[in-house]
Amino acid sequence: MKAFVVDKYQKKGILRLAEMPQPNLLDNDVLVEIHAAGLNLLDAKVRSGEFKLILPYRPTFVLGHDVAGIVVRVGSKVRKFKPGDEVYARPRDGRIGTFAEFIAMDEADVALKPKNLSMEEAASIPLVGLTAWQVLVEKANLRKGQKVFIQAGSGGVGTFAIQLAKHLGATVATTASAANIDLVKSLGADIVIDYKKDDFEKVLSGYDVVLNSQDAKTLEKSLRVLKPGGKLISISGPPDPEFARKQGLNVALRLVLRLLSRGIRSRAKRAGVGYSFLFMWAQGEQLGKITSLIEAGIVRPVMDRTFPFEQTNEALAYVETGRAKGKVVVKVR
Repeated sequence: MKAFVVDKYQKKGILRLAEMPQPNLLDNDVLVEIHAAGLNLLDAKVRSGEFKLILPYRPTFVLGHDVAGIVVRVGSKVRKFKPGDEVYARPRDGRIGTFAEFIAMDEADVALKPKNLSMEEAASIPLVGLTAWQVLVEKANLRKGQKVFIQAGSGGVGTFAIQLAKHLGATVATTASAANIDLVKSLGADIVIDYKKDDFEKVLSGYDVVLNSQDAKTLEKSLRVLKPGGKLISISGPPDPEFARKQGLNVALRLVLRLLSRGIRSRAKRAGVGYSFLFMWAQGEQLGKITSLIEAGIVRPVMDRTFPFEQTNEALAYVETGRAKGKVVVKVR
């Protein structure tokens, strides 16, 4: 099969289009013929080697974390899916590889594709949808009447999280450039701060939850918009000891992550708020709940551009500019 592979960890490195063997099918796996694959900043960071301490992929490996396609074969223990099913997924860490013509995934990571979405639209959802779900529903337990600040509202996670937060009954504030204010308002944002003109910490106060996706400076400022007992949940780091424990990292790595996050955890404690890091995980059951929201018209995908499979490198470079509104996808078939 054709696939885009990482030959060595390298910042701005070029993925090589290679002939690779079709993946082996384990007893709990489904083999999926890939029709479309979503791109994420995570792909660029994995390619650059930023995560190699906690996600030790050995080059040469196939990149890609979002997929939509058709099941072509199933393992002997698979019960949820059959050949011909249209599915989508974020394959689990250690088994990524959606920039290819086929992928084998554990059935626990997979969900039926929303019937009202194209393959390209469906491929844009899993990673950002699961990130938003795990932050707002699982970690924050966001409830009706609460206030949530979602940074970078026009990005992949932001466009999904705004819609989900509104469905949960929250008041939503976000940041965006002037060009994207109408977009984020159309998704349900109540308060939109033009980050080029205004400082969010001078506008917002008394918030229950912050979804942080930006740099360390923004993380620090986010503490000051939360009320006592509020929750600061970051998807851009630094990782905390709880994450290290869940990942089963060795003692040395646990110590490194504890030191990296010590500053923000101390400041959060002094402010009377909670800090936690979320590195989203593959979860087919949660994705199935997201499917229901999409089919009910509660959440819609926001797509920027679709590239042909051959232009996967160009698509990833475009994602890295940070200018995409919503998601970027490659069409494989």
